[in-house]
Parts: sequence; structure tokens; C-alpha cells
Amino acid sequence: MEKIYEPQKTEKKIYQFWEKGGWFKPQGKKGQKPFVITLPPPNVTGELHLGHAMYAIEDLMVRYHRMLGNPTLWLPGFDHASIAVEFLVNKQLKKDGQSKKEIGREEFLKKAQEFAEKSKSYIKSQLISLGFSLDWSREAYTMDELRSQAVKEAFQKLYEQGLIYQGKRMITWCPRCQTALSDLENDYEQVEGHLYYMKYGPFVLATTRPETKFGDTAVAVHPQDKRYQKWIGQEFTYASLVGPRQMKVVADEAVDSKFGTGVVKVTPGHDLTDFEIGQRHHLKTINVIDQNGRLTKVAGKFAGLSVSEARQAVVKALEKKGDLVKVEKITHNIGHCQRCGAITEPMVSKQWFVKTKPLAEPAIKAVKQGQIKIIPKRFEKVYFHWLTNIRDWCISRQLWWGHKIPLEGENDVLDTWFSSGLWPFSTLGWPKKTKDYETFYPNNVRETGYDILFFWVAREIMLALFLTGKIPYKVVYLHGLVRDEHGKKMSKTAGNILDPLELTKKYGTDALRMALLVGNAPGNDLSLSEEKVKAYRNFANKVWNASRFILSFEQESQPKANKDDQWILSELKTVTKKVTDGLNRYRFDLAAENIYHFFWHTFCDKYLEMAKKRRAETQLVLLEVLETSLKLLHPLMPFLTEAIWQLAKNDKKATQNRFFQSEALLIAPWPKR
Repeated sequence: MEKIYEPQKTEKKIYQFWEKGGWFKPQGKKGQKPFVITLPPPNVTGELHLGHAMYAIEDLMVRYHRMLGNPTLWLPGFDHASIAVEFLVNKQLKKDGQSKKEIGREEFLKKAQEFAEKSKSYIKSQLISLGFSLDWSREAYTMDELRSQAVKEAFQKLYEQGLIYQGKRMITWCPRCQTALSDLENDYEQVEGHLYYMKYGPFVLATTRPETKFGDTAVAVHPQDKRYQKWIGQEFTYASLVGPRQMKVVADEAVDSKFGTGVVKVTPGHDLTDFEIGQRHHLKTINVIDQNGRLTKVAGKFAGLSVSEARQAVVKALEKKGDLVKVEKITHNIGHCQRCGAITEPMVSKQWFVKTKPLAEPAIKAVKQGQIKIIPKRFEKVYFHWLTNIRDWCISRQLWWGHKIPLEGENDVLDTWFSSGLWPFSTLGWPKKTKDYETFYPNNVRETGYDILFFWVAREIMLALFLTGKIPYKVVYLHGLVRDEHGKKMSKTAGNILDPLELTKKYGTDALRMALLVGNAPGNDLSLSEEKVKAYRNFANKVWNASRFILSFEQESQPKANKDDQWILSELKTVTKKVTDGLNRYRFDLAAENIYHFFWHTFCDKYLEMAKKRRAETQLVLLEVLETSLKLLHPLMPFLTEAIWQLAKNDKKATQNRFFQSEALLIAPWPKR
């Protein structure tokens, strides 16, 4: 063995060795139940980030089950990322002095396809470099022929059952991208703003959006607010900035009587709560802001102004008229387009929707009855809350890149989450009853971030139950967000982003994987620093050096066990049980911590020091501890452990004593506890 472990020289060769052996494809003993995970498909938008490096959790699971002898399938794939790719291609066109309208739909889609393919290829190489043992022979893509067929079939079945309809409802609109957005594509940011108190007929009310007052069709109070009981159901006329307006006073429990003066203006066309109040009280909906983010003709002399321009102009006019009572500084959440950063606008728009209430009921039942287990359990409350209060899902997007809505004369494309919602079964050949579908569906686990429990996981469960009549998987394992060493969110603006590939080049893939797994309890955010990765590089070196010491012994072993040997073998048995129990209970953090502490502190710091004094007598014990430790470490640190295993396999003394018998550690049997 070399004196120093150099991951950069060995990792690529080891991955090629695994692939050549065909061991990423499902194998295992007859009669064993398969273990299946479909990779949450990364967007074809360029590079992986630390969130994707968390796939290490899935790789840990599949490597463990592979060693248990289960036919194990980890199916890879990619998401076409409708709005993200369209934004990036538009950005490139702008740099070249072009626009998508100038080059036309056909040429634009060609460029988007080229971008996606190039990105897909690059991301695949990154996944390979991180050691993920995916079955590449089954690679899927949300826009390939099979997945496109699944999308059409799913749409048709929902449409035929009356669960897809076109209608005017409240959506989130990006005036720059010119499309409806999903909730996940609408990032809320805390922004400093103002609360404007203004006269409104006989009332004074507070609003953050005075520019939308031209779309008001009522004022509302809480039904139990004693201050305004006499006004409920009454009408009044007031002199607005564009002439006299007739207004009704309605009582609704959605009103917070502690906000402002307890009276709120109702703008059904530009606020979700107001829209729902409007629906309950049969109020008229007026669009006062158009798709370009400018005021419409209903705003009179303010028409054509942008939202920010109109706000300033309206406030100035109210002040001049004597209707502005006071202004308070506040901090509030404002939606921004995740892609272009523009402030988004809630508005009523004619779109395609999925009726979700009928789909949500079976999805709630599946978790309540224990068919699907959510880890950690506390997220069940979040899941039930979302699905109990679910609103219809807007699935149409005013884009060119994506799955075109399969109806004649329709040019919109489907929300990306529609195709990814079919992922657990479309990847296995559905709607056809393929051999893969019959063998590997339902999946075993959906592992993902807790932030998309509703946006993706809940939709997968709803669509799976409706379209296949089966749950999509048995367990939902939720990990947290990767934050910096101070617990702050990583962002380009903050300058605290860590590049996973740079870290692996510097410290090795196994060091990064251990840094992501140790201390990573389910559902909790993880703080990560370069120092933590460096520390596990040191651990990798410790494992290498200990292995080198054990395998470098030239003399014939003369077994003569004493109490020290019995003690370390007892400790080995204990740690084997702890690691196995941790993996079985989805406490991967505890499994990682137990084997780390055993190998470094119990084995290296204590037993190896004892063994140096009676080297020949301890050789068999040393080999047994090393072999078992490598097996326990393999799901966590696959490259390092496989590199040592291959060297040990060529050690005659070790193999003569029936250690390191498997052709690859990847497929070696898991140690008995």
C-alpha cells in the first residue's frame, strides 16, 4: 500500500470497476424483496450543488441493501426544468442580441434541447464523480419518449374524470417571464415596506398596496368585531381618486381584527385571501394590474404606470386629497420569481387546473393508516395540514419549453411538477405493465428535502394513488437544508456557498460524504464547513494508515487470544449491532457516528496500541476487525473502503484465512450482528 491515500488517483478507476462488474443493476438472492429508490431528478440547468450531494443518503441506503442481498435498484434520471431552462436560454439569446419571438418556436425549442442535453451530460458526470451507484442502464428523463407518453396518459385520465378543467382563478404571475408560476418557483423574501393608513368613506383602513385600490369591490371586517357591527351588510359611497365608488361592507373570518384598524379593503383580482372572500360573498373581480405588471385602464389617469410607479403616484394623490392619515414602516414577505428575481403578482387568470380535493383524500388516508411512513414523524402534521387545506393546482405555463398540454389548439405547456409527479412509476415503464413496473413498483423510499414535501411528495402520492391504485413508496425520508457553519442559508449574495465538486477534488469524495452524514438527523438542517470536510479527510487517512499497518505484516500469524482480543471482538459485535440498527431505523447519522468513534478511538487509539506489543498473535483479530469495519464503513465511504478491500483481496495471508473473499466490497455480505 502507498504511504498516503490519494483519492484523486483512485476514485475514477474504482467507479469504472464497479460499472464493469454490472453491480449497479439489481441482483441478489432469489426470494429476497427488492429495494428501490428513484433518484429525485436534478434539473438540467448546469451544475449540481450541495443539496444534490445529499444524494449520499440514498447511496448509503442502496449500498446497505445491496450488501444485505436485496435486488437493489437506484434508478437515475433528469428533469427538463421547464421555466428554468427557458429562462437560461432566453438569457443567452439576449446576450446574442436575439429574443425567442425573433427566432420562433421551432428554433427556440432546438436551442433549449441542445442546452438540456449538454447540461444532462455534465450533471451525469458529476453524479458519477460523487460515487453514486446508480443503474445507468435505466436512465430516465422527464421529456424522453416514454415519460412523454406517461404525461399524456395521466393528463387524459384526469381530464376524462373531470379532474382537469380550465377556469379563471387566482395564480402567481411573473411579469418578466410572462408565465404563471408554481408556489415553489415563487420565493418569498423579507422586504422593507410601508403600511399606509387612508380614509375610505366612513372608515380608516391600512394597506401595503394602495395602488390596487382601483380593483377594490368591498371592505371587510371580522364578524365578531364589535366596532363595526352596524356596518355589516351596508353600502356606502366614497370619492375615490378616479371618481365616486359604491362599496359594500362584508363580514368574513379571514379578516384579522388586530391588523391596522380591523377594516381591510378587498381586492379579489390581486390577493388570494381577497379572492376567496370575493368567492364567498359573490363580489366582482376587477383586474387592475396587467400581465406586464402595469395598471390597466380601470386605474384612470394612473393607467400604464408600473406597480412601483403607481404606488408612489397614488400615495402622493391621497396625501394631496387629505385622505392619507399616516404611514408606518414595516417588514413583510414579498414574492419574487425564483428564476429572474422579478416581483411576482397575484392575479386572476384563465388557466388549466387540477381539482385536488378528491385526490388529497386518499393521500391523507394512506399516511393516516400507516401505508406510508413519514420520517421524521413530526412532518405528518405539516402534510395533513397542507392536504386538508389544499387549493386547486394550476398546471398551465405560458412557456415554449416543456410538455405541451395534450389538447387541440392549446399552446401552453404543463407545470414541470406534473411530469415529476409521475416519477416513481413513469420511470418503470407506466402506463405499460412492464417487467420493471411489476417487479419494482411500489418503490421503497422517497428521500428528499422537507421543503418540497407538499410541492412534490404529496403530488406524487396523490397521482400514484389515482393512476396506479397503489402507493408510490412505503417511506418518505426528509432531510434538512445544508447551511453554512454559522447556520445561515447558503447563497451567492452572502458569498458562503461551498462547491461540492471543489471539496471532493481537495479532500476526496468520502470526506464530503461523511461530513454530510455525521450529525445529519432526519428533518434537521445541517451546518457544513470546509473544516468539517477536512476533518473527515483526516479520518480517511486514519482508516488507510491502520489498514496499511495491518496488511503490511509479513510473518505467519500465531493466534493466541487474550482478554484484549476478546474485548475488541466484543466491541466489534456491539458496533455492528449499533450501525445495523441505525441504518434500519433511518438514523444514518447515528450509524455514521458509531462506526467513526469505534474505528478511530476504540480500535486505533486503544487496541492497535495494545496489539503492537504482541503483533504476531493479534493478526487474525486485526484482519477480522478490519474486514468488518470496512463493510460497516462502505455505505458511508465507498471509494476508500473498496480501494483497501481490493488491496487486501490480493494479500495471500488475509485470503488464506478466509478474509476479503468477495470480488468487490460493493457486493460483500453485510456482517452478522
